[in-house]
Amino acid sequence: MATLDRVKILVLGDSGVGKSSLVHLLCQNQVLGNPSWTVGCSVDVRIHDYKEGTPEEKTFYIELWDVGGSVGSASSIKSTRVVFYNSVNGIVLVHDLTNKKSSQNLYRWSLEALNKDSSPTGVIVSNGEYDREQFIENPVPLLLIGTKLDQIPESKRNEVLTRTAFLSEDFNAEEINLDCTNPKYLAAGTTNAVKLSRFYDKVIEKRYFTRDPSQMTAFTDRKRFNFKSLHYD
Repeated sequence: MATLDRVKILVLGDSGVGKSSLVHLLCQNQVLGNPSWTVGCSVDVRIHDYKEGTPEEKTFYIELWDVGGSVGSASSIKSTRVVFYNSVNGIVLVHDLTNKKSSQNLYRWSLEALNKDSSPTGVIVSNGEYDREQFIENPVPLLLIGTKLDQIPESKRNEVLTRTAFLSEDFNAEEINLDCTNPKYLAAGTTNAVKLSRFYDKVIEKRYFTRDPSQMTAFTDRKRFNFKSLHYD
């Protein structure tokens, strides 16, 4: 079998939002029974058919890098994560729909990964200084995923989803809201599955089929490292 090309996608967000459960669901199509805290970074892999059903169809590996979600502005904390941010092709931003702070912290996570965090102390949007233009011009595709949808009471669901819709606009990204303990939210043919496939296609398109591929490698290589786990199926 020929070696497949691959793309690297970061999965970022606060601890406890369900990143590990999400990655397991995306890659294994199964619910993660006993999720544990991610220390450093855990990598899992899935296969994706780019432009499926067209003459341009091609199979790729999608590497999903689940980065440990300890929040902090100290340089020591950031320096432990910075090795995972090189040669990134896409970013999935994950937040807990029941935790507003985890949604606000996505601005910090994204700017840290994009090396644009010039205001590391405090939540960037809390003082009205957030500039959405930096994401409009960002060449790295973003996807916003909200977890724990099942834990939101029906009476508050519209309010919460309206708030998260503004996040999607700020990041210039599509959004998916789901329950990581229920695979039906990503079942083939659903709106969420279509959005996910479209995101993967966009990442691959910008990595392999743009006129200037150098624009897609937004970060310089810093050093090699060992990661927690790597699964190829």
